[in-house]
Formats: sequence, C-alpha cells, structure tokens
Amino acid sequence: MGNKSLFEPIKIGNVEVKNKISMAPMGAFGLIDNEGCYNQRAIDYYVERAKGGTGLIITSITKVENELDKAVPGVIPMISINPGRFLMTSAEMTERVHAYGTKIFLQLTMGFGRSGAPGTLLTSQPVSASNIPNYWNPTVTCRELTTSEVEWIVTKFIQSAEIAQKAGFDGVEIHAVHEGYLLDQFTLSIFNKRTDKYGGDLRGRLQLPIEIVQGIKGRLGDKFPVGLRYSVKSCIKDWRQGGLPDEDFVEKGRDLEEGLEAAKILEAAGYDELNTDVGTYDAWYWSHPPLYQKDGLYLPYTKELKKVVKIPVIVAGKLGAPTEAEKALEDDAADMIGLARPLLSDPYWPKKVLSNHPEKIRPCIGCHAGCLGRGFEGKPLSCAVNPAAGRERYYKIEPVLKPKDVMVVGGGLAGMEAAITAKKRGHKVTLYESTNELGGVVIPGSVPDFKVDDRRLLNWYRNEIKESGIEVVFNTKVTEQFVKNENPEVVIIATGSKEIKLDLPGIEKDKVLTAVEILNTKKKAGKNVLIIGGGLVGCETALYLANQGKKVTIVESKNNILDSGKPIPHMNKIMLIDLLKSHNINTITGNSLLEVTDEGAVLISNKFKKQSVETDTIIISVGFKSDRKLYNKLHGKITDLYLIGDAYETANIMDAIWSANEIGLNC
Repeated sequence: MGNKSLFEPIKIGNVEVKNKISMAPMGAFGLIDNEGCYNQRAIDYYVERAKGGTGLIITSITKVENELDKAVPGVIPMISINPGRFLMTSAEMTERVHAYGTKIFLQLTMGFGRSGAPGTLLTSQPVSASNIPNYWNPTVTCRELTTSEVEWIVTKFIQSAEIAQKAGFDGVEIHAVHEGYLLDQFTLSIFNKRTDKYGGDLRGRLQLPIEIVQGIKGRLGDKFPVGLRYSVKSCIKDWRQGGLPDEDFVEKGRDLEEGLEAAKILEAAGYDELNTDVGTYDAWYWSHPPLYQKDGLYLPYTKELKKVVKIPVIVAGKLGAPTEAEKALEDDAADMIGLARPLLSDPYWPKKVLSNHPEKIRPCIGCHAGCLGRGFEGKPLSCAVNPAAGRERYYKIEPVLKPKDVMVVGGGLAGMEAAITAKKRGHKVTLYESTNELGGVVIPGSVPDFKVDDRRLLNWYRNEIKESGIEVVFNTKVTEQFVKNENPEVVIIATGSKEIKLDLPGIEKDKVLTAVEILNTKKKAGKNVLIIGGGLVGCETALYLANQGKKVTIVESKNNILDSGKPIPHMNKIMLIDLLKSHNINTITGNSLLEVTDEGAVLISNKFKKQSVETDTIIISVGFKSDRKLYNKLHGKITDLYLIGDAYETANIMDAIWSANEIGLNC
C-alpha cells in the first residue's frame, strides 16, 4: 500500500488530517477577482489537489489589510476589500475540498513591507518595522509603522480568522515569521530597530506574532488551529545577499540557535504547527529552491527544530521524490511533508504514491518559470510542465467524437507532449524521431549533476509514451514526400532547433566545440576553457565544467550575463550568479569572439577594443535557431499543420510543453 508512514493520520491542534501530505502555500496569482476574492479558477485548482489525495491544503497568502501595506488589487487574495464576498466564494471552495476528506487552512499575511516591489506590486511607500531600505529598490526607504498601526493590524488578523472560520476553513496559518516578509521584519534584529513593545530583545521582536495567535485564540477558542509559516534560519550573508549551501558566512538574520529559541517561545504562545523552511528575500534561493539546490535542503535544520518543540513540524523544500519525503519522516526531520511545486506539476502525487506508481508522477523541474516567475511577470499562476495547473476546467482532456490520424514529427519534449495529449483524447498517433532516442535538446541539457530534475522529467515522458501505446518510429527523417505517402489528417511539426554556428577566422580549429558536444560528452574540454555566450546554457555549461576542476571564463556581448533569451526567474538567476562567483568563473562582458588563434582567441569589445586570451578550448554557446525546413515545405499544402516547441520559437521547456499541449488538446 505504498509508503505507510506518509499515509498515517496526524493531528494539528484538534483537527485530524487523514495523511501526512500537505499542500504548501503558494501565491494564487490571477486566481482571484478584482476584490481579492477567490474565483472559479482558484476553486478548481484547490479542489483538484484535494481529489489527488492531499491531506491538508494551505492556501495562498491572503492579506488581512490593504490600507497600510498597499498592494495592487487583483494579484493575491485580500479579505479586507469585501469580507462578505470573500466568505461567500471561500465557502464554496471549502465545501468541495471537504467532500474529498481533505482539510484546508487559510494562510493570513500582514503583507510585504521591504519585500514588496515599489510601483509594481506596492502602490504607495513600503512600510516596515523600521526605516530600512526596500529589497528591490534600496533607494526607497520603508516607513516605520507606528505602535497603534501595528495594534490595528493585529485586530485585522483576528477579524480575518473569524471570517475564515465562518467560511469553513479548518484553521488558519499566520504568514509569517518567515522569508523576510513584513511580519518577519519585526522578528529579525537586522530589520527591527524599534524601542516600543514590538522591538528590543528576541521576546520583544516576537511580541507581534504572539499577540496575533493569542488574539485569535481569545476570539475563536483553542479548538480552531493557528499554525505559523516559519523560517528557522535566514541565511542572510549581507543586505540583499544570501549565503550558499556549504559556504562559511556570518548569519546576519536569524541563526539556527535563535531560530530554535524563537520556536519554543512561539509554541508556548499557542501556535499549533510550524510550517518550516529556511531563507529570506535576501537569500531567496533558500526559500524558493531552484534546481541547483539539493533535495530535502531544509532537513538538517528541521531535525534540530523537532528536538525542541512538540507541535507538528511541516517541512517542504524539494521533497517531490517520494523516497525523499518518506526518509524525512523516518529520519524524524519532519512530522508532515509539505509539497508546493510538486503538487503544481502533479496534483495526483499522493494517489500515485499510495498506489505504488511513483514513476507516473510528473516531476517539478525547479525552473520557477510557470509558477513564481509568472507572478513576477504579472501573469496567472500555472506550471511549466503542467499547463492545466490553475486552469483545470479549461485544460481538461476531452475525448474526441471522431479520432484522426495524427503524425508528430520530432521526439523532443514538445513532440512527446503533443503526442501524449492527442492520444489521451483518442486520436491515432504516430511519433517520428530522426535519432535513436526521445528527448531532443533536453538530453544534453540534463547531463550536469544539478539537472537531475530534467532527467526525471525525461524519464516521465518516455514512460508516458510507452504506457500510452503511441507508435514511435526511430531513426527516420521525415520528408515532404514521406508525409505525402503516409497522408495523415493532422501533422504536428516538432523538429526543434539547431545550435547557432559562428563563421569567424579559425572557427574550424579542433579546440572549438559546441555546448551540446561537451554536454553529450562527445568531446572533452581542456583545462582552460573559454565559453562564448553568457546565456543560461553557457552559464550552466560553465558551472558543469568548473565542477570538474576546469578554469572557466565566460564571454558575453551584453553588459551582463543571463540577460538574453527568456527572463530567468529571480531566485534561479541569483543562485546561478552566486555559484559562478564561488567557483571563480571569470566573466568578460561587453565582448564578442573575433578570431580563434593557435594560442586561444581574440575578443573585441563593444567599443572595438581587441584583447587576446590564451585558452585550450573554446565552447560556442550563442543560442539555438528554429529548424523549420519541413514545416516550410508543407506550409500551404496541409490543412491541419501545426508548428510547436523550439521549431516555432526557441525559448524554454515551458514554452515547448505549453505550445504542444495547446495543439494536442485541440487538434
């Protein structure tokens, strides 16, 4: 029956949860109306996770007020704009969630403070515990909240909890002594310079979260659970600078010792659970771990936390592999497992584990492109590898009345996604791949150790193709004549992209390789490597080679690395930049390759200044170009002809999967 300890019930306060799987809170961007109330998309989104077997759902951050910490309406849920309507739409959601035996807590937040972006997320001057610089724009100073303003916010928490209880929520979770949000700015000495009751020593800095829990319990009684989103350690190396894993640095935020002491005080104050992570905005790659972080990255810290508190400790942080989740419980590093992005990528994670089919779990790849990255672009929450996330009703796979004969050309992620989706709808699908394996450019892209999640995704797609019974024809280059002979009703072109080649003096020399050749391990790099191109592929290849002990220099024509192509979500970008620095990878920006010489290379700057660089190996990583040859030949000759993935536009995994899914659902 799967992993037993994951599926044992657990009590949070007086509430019994059917298993130890919790949906971790994530911002429900775009899943609300303009009054901050949940819309139908949000109801479908949470109900789908209840259907999938999750024991406890903890919702998106929900603002208790929007007068002092003023955020743009219509982005995240807000109780205070129209409390009556909030109750009404939430009640429908809790009723449906409860039908599946799932419990649901509403997460209540004080807001952003220094962590909110002025002018984009916040509509007025940011507020905070003290007059400190804003994270996103340090030239903006936050206004210190007065004592009476803070007391007023406490009353808003109490009112919001009362509405949550009336709406049918099983409890609330206070956000947050966590991640450097506004409430956490009161608890951290680096940000809190107050001299009133909300400042001073640790107990003074914890006065605010203590007043909140005691106020809610005083109004609603002890039977209504109040949990706390809690960062046991901040990982702040300096203002706006995090510390890397294994890096020796002086903690300027909450260190583990203070984190354990604070937890004891907060438990004594009445909190019923600690939903625990590590990090702050200054160290955002801890709070929102990218692919470069290890599985179970919080467990060494929560293992210590478990020794000092008796209330349940929920832990998330890259525990999407069922073996890792199970191990965390067995190792006494968690009482309950929090899954955030793994439940975006696969809402049926619990049922697939319980039925002993972990290979069927569609894995999160740690890219942030479809979830938090979209929030920062002002777009609704979804998932790079699961386009139906947040729009379940609209992206439902509906069976076709009349099956068609569908030809998919290209076995990369886009081709596989289109084939699987079309097959699930009942079409007869044949997939043609010119090589002897499925995966396309993700095969070399998934080679570095830190790309384990990409390898998991490849395995998932290959398994789905096999299970679905799609006919796959390998080592076949499809031509216009071939298509004519087969005469399919639908042709989906997923021929991907090819690496861009440079035509420069000396480029034919043996020392010149491509990133794909290096990652495919067809060719080896020397000790001293020059990478031309500081985009994502170039930088990840640099990190891969530096891990092998190579001396690496990146050359980028723009003024900054990681600035070309699709925007890279903030936490992924800052961690990769910090990793490159920690591996002593040199970067030469504002320069391009002019010539390859016997000694190395000649570079030319944007101001036409030349410099010679000695190197053993030059790796070209200047991007990819769509391969549209076949599409161009068939265009105008076939009625149902579609172009998807990199063949349409070279972008990222999300764009490839989404374009493929769209056509697969509707062809």
